Amino acid sequence: MTEPSPHDKPSSPGPDALGEVSRLALKLGFIAFGGPAAHIAMLRDEVVVRRKWLTEQHFLDLLGATNLIPGPNSTEMVIHVGHERAGIRGLIAAGACFILPAATMVALLAWLYSRYSTTPTAQWLLYGVKPVIIAVVVQALWGLLRTAVTGPFLAAVGVSTLGFYLLGINEIALLFGGGAVVMLTRNLGRLRRSGAGGTACLLPPLLLQSAPAALAPAAAATGTAFSLGTLFLTFLKIGSVLYGSGYVLLAFLRNDFVERLGWLTDQQLLDAVAVGQFTPGPVFTTATFVGFLVGGWPGAVLATLGIFLPAFVLVAAVNPLVPRLRRSPWMGAFLDGVNVAAVGLMAAVTWELGRSALVDGLTLLLAVTAAVLLVYYKVNSAWLVLGGGLIGLLYHAVRW
Repeated sequence: MTEPSPHDKPSSPGPDALGEVSRLALKLGFIAFGGPAAHIAMLRDEVVVRRKWLTEQHFLDLLGATNLIPGPNSTEMVIHVGHERAGIRGLIAAGACFILPAATMVALLAWLYSRYSTTPTAQWLLYGVKPVIIAVVVQALWGLLRTAVTGPFLAAVGVSTLGFYLLGINEIALLFGGGAVVMLTRNLGRLRRSGAGGTACLLPPLLLQSAPAALAPAAAATGTAFSLGTLFLTFLKIGSVLYGSGYVLLAFLRNDFVERLGWLTDQQLLDAVAVGQFTPGPVFTTATFVGFLVGGWPGAVLATLGIFLPAFVLVAAVNPLVPRLRRSPWMGAFLDGVNVAAVGLMAAVTWELGRSALVDGLTLLLAVTAAVLLVYYKVNSAWLVLGGGLIGLLYHAVRW
């Protein structure tokens, strides 16, 4: 099986498109460890390389559009794929099937935590899974890189994004900055002819960039009586305005649930984030854990609905616009800039993940072996992730 070309024609949906989308999303919900970059890499392997549901270019355009809206990126990409393959029903089914396994696992762990005040360790699992995830992400990066980088200028934008991210520059500023630089550079002629009016094309991205800061409420040091309605609305707000990684989510959760509402301690919050990290599926299921701690099973359900509901609405609104963005000289260039900046960010995250995942000879061997199996033997990444987890378990058993 060869890597796809950006211009390959996608396969047509069959009569069981909704079932296909649901089964794929459910599988990824059970085995997609490693955070958003790894989830997106595994999704690309399934829908671009193996099933050929999307072309490489269209997948990259959807990824660029996803980076422009708030919410959990990998979940939104799964929702996009569901919509592309099976319409609105596919959008709902794909998102629900991807979220449900992780949310269920996290809720059960929260129940155990509330009874025993501790979280079950998963170090043995992550020890073997993380190196495999690095190989999966690197393979996806290579495929996306060949599509996103079509010349020296875009390569420079991608490398600059990587470098600035490692220096601590905000990822949202880098995404919009990359898009704006490419858009302006490619359309200088139009900008001169149109005069100052051309700058109007920049207003929507700039407004989107400033929205999270404008909508986020200021922290207050006073506690608030618990209410399921407040819980739901707080998570709905977070899901509607949150850009960035799980570390940004941590800041939002602390501001709302520790400082403003006083419903959690710092230790409970850190335990919630840890559970979200070592379970498969979206990291935003941290909300499920928090919801259970403060409101039991109803709280877990409402928190999960609140933080993920905006993703469904935003994807439904943005998905039909992606082809029109691609055809526009201004927004097509902007999308190219965002795409290459997103690949640069993905490379930077891979570098950081690699430093924590490849800690000894065995993990390095696992990563290299997984890469060989992926590239030369086209082994499904799901089997490699499960195999890595099994090796981690066996190594743990032998040591102890």
